[in-house]
Amino acid sequence: MKNLVVSIDQLDKFDEIVDVRTPLEYAEDHVPGAINAPVLSNEERVIVGTLYKSSPFEATRLGAAMVARNIAHHLDTVFADRPRNWRPLIYCWRGGKRSGSMTTWFNMIGWQARQLDGGYKSYRQRVLEELERLPPRLSYIALTGHTGTGKTRLLHALSEAGAQVLDLEGLARHRGSLLGALPDSSQPTQKAFDTALAAALSKLDASRPVFIEAESRRIGNITLPLTLLDAFHAGRCVRVTAPLEARVAFLLADYGHLFDTPQFFKDQLAYLIGLHSRQTVAHWHALIDSGERAQLFTELVEQHYDPAYARSSQRSFTRIGEALPFGFDPCAAEPLAQARELIALVAAAQSPAPDLSAGKPMHEEQAPAAQDASRIR
Repeated sequence: MKNLVVSIDQLDKFDEIVDVRTPLEYAEDHVPGAINAPVLSNEERVIVGTLYKSSPFEATRLGAAMVARNIAHHLDTVFADRPRNWRPLIYCWRGGKRSGSMTTWFNMIGWQARQLDGGYKSYRQRVLEELERLPPRLSYIALTGHTGTGKTRLLHALSEAGAQVLDLEGLARHRGSLLGALPDSSQPTQKAFDTALAAALSKLDASRPVFIEAESRRIGNITLPLTLLDAFHAGRCVRVTAPLEARVAFLLADYGHLFDTPQFFKDQLAYLIGLHSRQTVAHWHALIDSGERAQLFTELVEQHYDPAYARSSQRSFTRIGEALPFGFDPCAAEPLAQARELIALVAAAQSPAPDLSAGKPMHEEQAPAAQDASRIR
């Protein structure tokens, strides 16, 4: 089988990548673009693994029968239309019997199938290596500013305007605050996030700056790699500003769904007890019950988020005194023009080259996002 085994560096040389692990393993993380054709189901893997402890021979015999039936099913369904010259890459957890079985059968049929040396485990190691290597090679421009200034919206507009961006909250599927869970969307696993982040970083041009929203170490349940956190905390910043009225209006539009589940909203705010008195949190609960949405968000901004931002802004970014201020209307129907204005301001602030594509960032500032886990954007 040695001549059928290839290294992790040859992923792009195949027509298709096939993950033969169980659906649960695949859901936790997988090589980008890989399809799942399990040779053992979730339940079958448990049965074989349990039996193996008492009788390795019987477990292997039973597992072989299960694998044969499942491969036959995939040949009749998933792979029924693959052409004769199809070249798939097959992998399992460690490049063992599961992927070896399918690779052998595929080559007997006539397909030029190969098995990934080390399986998913080798790919996971490569992802971790990339998360160490890639972040320090890039220069960052962090969007900082108070809650409700629309930093995420501005980041998306910057991307539309042609700037290079890294959307961490998009990858994490979370707004990065106590109230930041997205409705009808769950977060990826940590491993899946790492894989997506490594893929995103690999596509960025090191000769151009990367706009990124200021974040703390955690975005919901996801933890950012320290290499990335240290890199953009040492970079330059834009301080995004907006009037209080606009910020509250933006939060009402962006977080209004929380009032659809008032008990959940109250439960989340209850985590602030300790930072605020029980009486204060009870008052906020009463505002939820009475539908005083604008008053609630105004008080949360003024009494919690702005003070938290002030406390944390000095701790994370090393050059906050050099921040470039930028007024942004988070409620604007079309923010693209404002994004282009920021790109021009950043280019003008750069030295020596005025061209943004020259790759030298700008002045930097504070890290609101690197504050407490209860921040709203």
